Amino acid sequence: MGYRFFACSAAEKQGVGGYVRNLSDGRVEVYAVGTETQLGALREALKRGPRLARVEEVSETAADVLPRFASSFTIEQD
Repeated sequence: MGYRFFACSAAEKQGVGGYVRNLSDGRVEVYAVGTETQLGALREALKRGPRLARVEEVSETAADVLPRFASSFTIEQD
């Protein structure tokens, strides 16, 4: 299972809205909307990653809530 699919599944499991997408430099961006508890659980899942993956770093940046992504989680294409 790829990291984007893993992130989407983990977000949906927590009831988090947002998206995941690949960045041109090889990193993966996750934009997530949820409660502090939901986001904390998602953060921990993202740090673990899918089986056989090696997650080097998970960093966070505060962002405005985008209503378009608040109610469901998607895998976005570049």
